[in-house]
Amino acid sequence: MTKVNIRFRMSAAAAAVFGSAALLAAPFAHAAWEPTKPVEFVVPAGTGGGADQMARLIQGITVKHNLMKQPLVVVNKSGGAGAEGFLAVKDAKGDPHKIVVTLSNLFTTPLATGVPFNWRDLTPVSMMALDNFVLWVNAESPYKTARDYFTAVKAAGASKMKMGGTGSKQEDQILTAGIEKATGTKFIYVPFRGGGEVAVQLVGKHVDSTVNNPAEAVAQWRGGKLRALCVFDDDRMPYKTKITDTQAWNDVPTCKEAGVPTAYTMLRGIFMPGGVTKEQTEFYVNLLKKVRATPEWKDYMEKGAFNQTYMDGDKYSQWLGAAEQRHRELMKEAGFLAP
Repeated sequence: MTKVNIRFRMSAAAAAVFGSAALLAAPFAHAAWEPTKPVEFVVPAGTGGGADQMARLIQGITVKHNLMKQPLVVVNKSGGAGAEGFLAVKDAKGDPHKIVVTLSNLFTTPLATGVPFNWRDLTPVSMMALDNFVLWVNAESPYKTARDYFTAVKAAGASKMKMGGTGSKQEDQILTAGIEKATGTKFIYVPFRGGGEVAVQLVGKHVDSTVNNPAEAVAQWRGGKLRALCVFDDDRMPYKTKITDTQAWNDVPTCKEAGVPTAYTMLRGIFMPGGVTKEQTEFYVNLLKKVRATPEWKDYMEKGAFNQTYMDGDKYSQWLGAAEQRHRELMKEAGFLAP
């Protein structure tokens, strides 16, 4: 078979005109938006907790793998159960050099306090994962199962045992209210500033139990200071690599298996201020996809026993609307809604 090459010819003048036009058009055709100054990464929570850990991990991965030319600067703004951070990002409308990592206080803080903020004031970027809650006790306590513990709480009488958690009228206290309803128990709920502090307080026996995220207590669990009784999810965590000498996350039963029909998972998501462009949003969507593809991220997901659900775009926005409504219903039932 004869190969036929087809060539187009143009005059030298036409070529010069075409070349000049292409040269002018090239920057507009290929240029994509990227940050032109340091990006502030707001954490609407205290240091040491799950949101803070995730933000600093993303920061570290971005630097290590040179994923962004400008620095990513983590700033904690935990005042008012995270309202300080959310309002700072809300007030930065149109500024693409500010992002925020959210937990479910994205919903609970405005519902509990009446602060003038709603997640729709922001631009959703990506759901990075869903975080589990585990019922923890001190390893020196006599309780080997969740059933053992709740039986002891009942026997102690109303409001004798202390449940530690992050914040008031936030995820941890909402879950505690759900436990009380499901088990017929009553706790003294003790709020702390962040999940790291919650774990330390349980190690020090200042509370009897906590409902802390896996990543916030894994170091103390690995060190033999805490005991994991159950996870508040429909299924066991899938991770089978041993964390302690004898247990993997998959060895922790669901609370439903222990007769406590209560489940709750928490958002770990990224947002930008409102009023930013689609191109600016896409920069961060693509950046975070690169972050999620790294071995460091995958290792963090396994060690922290995260539910690795990912969303962006319209699907993410729809999920947020449904989650907001669920939190409104849970908080109304617990009496936590602002008057």
